[in-house]
This record gives sequence, structure tokens and C-alpha cells, in this order.
Amino acid sequence: MATSEILESGSPGAELGVVVVAAGRSARMGGTDKTFANVHGVPLVVHTLRRIAGSGAVTRIALVVADEAVERARAMIAEYRIGKVVAVCAGGERRQDSVYAGLLALGDCRWVAVHDGARPCVSSDVMERGLEAVQRWSAAVAAVPVKDTIKVVGDDDVVTSTPERSTLWAAQTPQVFDYGLLMRAHRSASADYTDDAAMVEALGNSVRVFLGSYENLKVTTPEDLVLVSQLLADPGGDGAKS
Repeated sequence: MATSEILESGSPGAELGVVVVAAGRSARMGGTDKTFANVHGVPLVVHTLRRIAGSGAVTRIALVVADEAVERARAMIAEYRIGKVVAVCAGGERRQDSVYAGLLALGDCRWVAVHDGARPCVSSDVMERGLEAVQRWSAAVAAVPVKDTIKVVGDDDVVTSTPERSTLWAAQTPQVFDYGLLMRAHRSASADYTDDAAMVEALGNSVRVFLGSYENLKVTTPEDLVLVSQLLADPGGDGAKS
């Protein structure tokens, strides 16, 4: 079977498509596959997909998972009846390879957001701010101002500088782009990049920030899983407070 399978029809003119990347190796999770970790009775990534699918800003979604998890993910989409998912595909060796696979599976659209599958507390407000930002600037990143003082540390744990905190923002996802711009960035990439914004910056394009959320946490360690579980348990919240 092909690594990409269309689950329902999508429109080439879709306003905002989303690539949800969940193909990582969960290396710091102590043997737990965070994508399918049980959180309140459902896999972690289901929470992420439900939040994104529930946003009026989003018209279609492509989910990228590890090659060995593709069939499991397709069954999960059907079991939990997650709307707007038009494709599930296998990722690649690097994150940027996985994003590129997701872009191809999603198909051409005007705007595209790339979101970490391990950020289940993303809110409709953040998605809507992302759509507004990309329509205005063509490339933007969800981010929040850094609260702590940051130290740059060199050899022997010596502090070498203290950047001005007011200029520092912690980048999150979604990261939103003109679809054609992001495709050009991926096809031109000659190095490894930690996020898509850096790849677009390498083309010489400006990337702006828009306000994310301090609750839009990424699950990287078992401790993070506890935190997002608590946030998702709040019946009066949507994990979106900023």
C-alpha cells in the first residue's frame, strides 16, 4: 500500500491546510510512544487532531506518522471519527522530510500550517491568529515572550552573555506559510533545519511571530505528559490561555 492514502476528498482551493507531524522517535519518553500515549482514554495525537479539526480556520489536515504506525493511525482516525483529515502518510528520517511528505499528501492549498502532533493543547484562537498572520505576512510562527532570564553558556559552564529578555520569544507551532513558499523552501533546503521557519528564513524571506499560548506545550518527556494531561482535564478551558 502507498505511504499516503486519501481518506476523504479535499479541495485544492482550501483556505488553510494543516500538516500534523507525529513521526518522531520519542527518544526522551522512556520507551513510551508519545503519539499514541493514553491521555484521558484516547491517544495523545487524537487530542491534537480534535483541537485542529474543531477550528473554523482549518479546512483539511494531513497526518504524518512513523512508517510502521501508518495503518494504526488510519484505524485511529476512523475509530474516533476525526473530521477534516484527508490523508495519513509516513514520515522520513528527519523532521523536514516528514513535513515535506505531509505537504505532498495535503496537496496544493493557499495557506498551510505545520503543527507538532505532540502539542495537544493548541486552541482555535491560536489557529485563527495563525490564519490572520499568514494572510498578512505569508510566513509567521506562533511564539510567546520568554519569561525567564536567558544565559548563553560556553565552555566549562561559563556564562558568556545575557541577551536582552525583551527580544526573546519561544517558538512554538503552528507555523504558517504560503503553501508555495514553504514548498520552495523545502525543495531548496541544503542543510538540516530544526523548524520550517528557519528554512524559509534561509530563502531570504522575513518570518513574523504571532501570539501563541503558554499552555501550548510540546510533550518531550514523561513530565510534559503529566502537565498536558492536567491541562486537557480542565473542563472549563481549551488549553489556550495566553
